[in-house]
Amino acid sequence: MSSARVEATRLKPQLKVTRTGSRVSGLPRAVSRNSVLRGDSVQILRAMAPESVDLVFADPPYNLQLANKLTRPDQSLVAGVDDDWDKFTDFAEYDAFTRDWLEAARRVMKPQATIFVIGSYHNIFRVGAIMQDLGFWILNDIVWRKTNPMPNFRGRRFTNAHETMIWAARGPQAKSYTFNYEALKAANEDCQMRSDWLFPICTGGERLKDAQGRKTHPTQKPEALLARVMLAASNAGDLVLDPFFGSGTTGAVAKRLRRDYLGIERDHAYADAAQARIDAVEPLDPATLTTAPTKRSEPRIAFASLVEAGLIAPGAKLADAKRRHSALVRADGALAIGGIVGSIHKTGALVQGLPACNGWTFWHYEDAGRLVPIDDLRERAREQLREAAE
Repeated sequence: MSSARVEATRLKPQLKVTRTGSRVSGLPRAVSRNSVLRGDSVQILRAMAPESVDLVFADPPYNLQLANKLTRPDQSLVAGVDDDWDKFTDFAEYDAFTRDWLEAARRVMKPQATIFVIGSYHNIFRVGAIMQDLGFWILNDIVWRKTNPMPNFRGRRFTNAHETMIWAARGPQAKSYTFNYEALKAANEDCQMRSDWLFPICTGGERLKDAQGRKTHPTQKPEALLARVMLAASNAGDLVLDPFFGSGTTGAVAKRLRRDYLGIERDHAYADAAQARIDAVEPLDPATLTTAPTKRSEPRIAFASLVEAGLIAPGAKLADAKRRHSALVRADGALAIGGIVGSIHKTGALVQGLPACNGWTFWHYEDAGRLVPIDDLRERAREQLREAAE
């Protein structure tokens, strides 16, 4: 980043906006949802209303510090990143740039919003430290493993086969941020989604190219990567902000997944290519994007409520799945085991000699000769509540 660029961040923003959607409450009058804002990211972020976006995805300059041309063994040139936007005088200048845009981005995040920042070993550790200094609360670091990384042509280092994303909440007090855990687990063969994601780099028809067949943008990210980010941490209708919009991957994926987007891009060639790309996207059928309700969002049901509703009778016997332990259901909703009386969770923990237990899955009732988790009764009670609300 040149000294002129640093100075430009202090000037009043001059915005050129391409817009396709409805207005965002509190944003500058020219700014609407589903827009490409052309200008300096820090200037524009500072002009936006505070607490106005639901999710941020940022792919900032990596400060690759490439001093020389990179060549293959046959001496052909590698098309690396040598654009002016990735050049900084030193680490101090890069750190100041990073602090400015992160601080501005944090200001426009809603209290429960989260942010993903992607980078490489060149910059991600500096970015992470600055995020913590500014008050962000890191939730995960996610490794994007590339199936087809560029080899290390000189044979002096390991092949650099991954990039790192930092996922963070606005602060440690943010407890209700969006994380579609059940949907991710279902998509991962009923296993928790891991923090190492395997995707190829952007190639083939997805890669934008100019009339001469050259890459429109040197660091275009794959749509699959952005789709997982949005499916994990946003819902249809949420506003996704990308302060370094580049070729518009964030906007294209957001439109397809029926999220709204705001992209900020200072390079007009990139912004034009991004807008053309987004215009060609068709949103998916809403039925394919309905997020299953999470267990945390469902109404709380006490075991006593099942007794009161007649779903299980006082005096019924409960057992664990292997019939090693049994308990008597009391009229007040507690369980009795000999002289011990307690909740379904406390009694389950006691009989196992454990500090804690999920009584809903530990205790079973007998139905037609087979043992069924009492959690099924809880789901039946929730279904009755849903029917009563209709």
